[in-house]
Amino acid sequence: MAGCCAALAAFLFEYDTPRIVLIRSRKVGLMNRGVQLLILAYVIGWVFVWEKGYQETDSVVSSVTTKAKGVAVTNTSELGFRIWDVADYVIPAQEENSLFIMTNMIITVNQTQGTCPEIPDQTTRCLSDATCFSGSTDTHSTGVSTGRCVPFNASVKTCEVAAWCPVEDDRQVPRPAFLGAAENFTLLVKNNIWYPKFNFSKRNILPNATTAYLKSCTYNAHTDPFCPIFRLGKIVEDAGHSFQDMAVEGGIMGIQIKWDCNLDRAAALCLPRYSFRRLDTRDVEHNVSPGYNFRFAKYYSDQGREYRTLIKAYGIRFDVIVFGKAGKFDIIPTMINIGSGVALLGVATVLCDIIVLYCMKKRFYYREKKYKFVEDYEQGLNGNTDP
Repeated sequence: MAGCCAALAAFLFEYDTPRIVLIRSRKVGLMNRGVQLLILAYVIGWVFVWEKGYQETDSVVSSVTTKAKGVAVTNTSELGFRIWDVADYVIPAQEENSLFIMTNMIITVNQTQGTCPEIPDQTTRCLSDATCFSGSTDTHSTGVSTGRCVPFNASVKTCEVAAWCPVEDDRQVPRPAFLGAAENFTLLVKNNIWYPKFNFSKRNILPNATTAYLKSCTYNAHTDPFCPIFRLGKIVEDAGHSFQDMAVEGGIMGIQIKWDCNLDRAAALCLPRYSFRRLDTRDVEHNVSPGYNFRFAKYYSDQGREYRTLIKAYGIRFDVIVFGKAGKFDIIPTMINIGSGVALLGVATVLCDIIVLYCMKKRFYYREKKYKFVEDYEQGLNGNTDP
């Protein structure tokens, strides 16, 4: 108890003030200057030069529009000779910061409402009506079971369903890709950016670009890095993948546009930087449900009866991702970082004190010179009985 009271009294009634002690030591002196030099290098090199700590920063606000171009030709037994243009393979026509290009498909023509056998699999094969349950549905079924077991072909029977008939058979994905020619299609990306804090705006079609230039240029990281028109095959290749392989089952590609602008320099030096990467993970060891696909249908009537053509579309979705920041000189962050740097210089003193007072051979001698204990002067006078 007495120890606690003494500690409390020391905390309340004692005052510490720094004492300057000049230590003539090469080791300590060099260590002190070395630590100070490292701190100065950090503040000047990293904080001010690399991180531009003298600037106020702002994040980019962006809008993106895209336009695809290209024509492909196919000639199949099911569809015959056919020309494919933008209106056929871009689905939907417009998306926010994205564009889907159909590269492969499974097409089921002339479907109409009726009854027909299911595609054979473990759950739809049957031997008699007893194994088919009328009215049952399943998430993987194409319709509602009628309860009948009917021939699918000469050797296989499956449960009959009420559905759009004939039902889609998607067990085999076409190889090579139906629209493999999409490799040579082009994509124009128009990107407008704005930094609201600095009221600075720009777009990725540079001021010196002309109509003739846009009709002839194609992006190349080495020869034409600022052309906003990209060949689809080149995008996939630059991301380290094969376009023809990706076109079979589809996937998602990211077109990354980076805007890092130093607004203390000329506005003409604020330029976009493009990079590409595949966004959907393609792990060879875990390849369940790969790629990207969806279904849509085109409806029509013939002699009062409704028909549709069902298309399971495989393709590549291109997501345009814009990011970046801008910086401009401002006195407030400059003074804050200067003050932080000056405060960091105190670390050198603290470190040297620890070495001198606790690690060196003469630590007790230095500690004696560092600390001096002084009693209260007024108490000394009151308690003095000498004349």
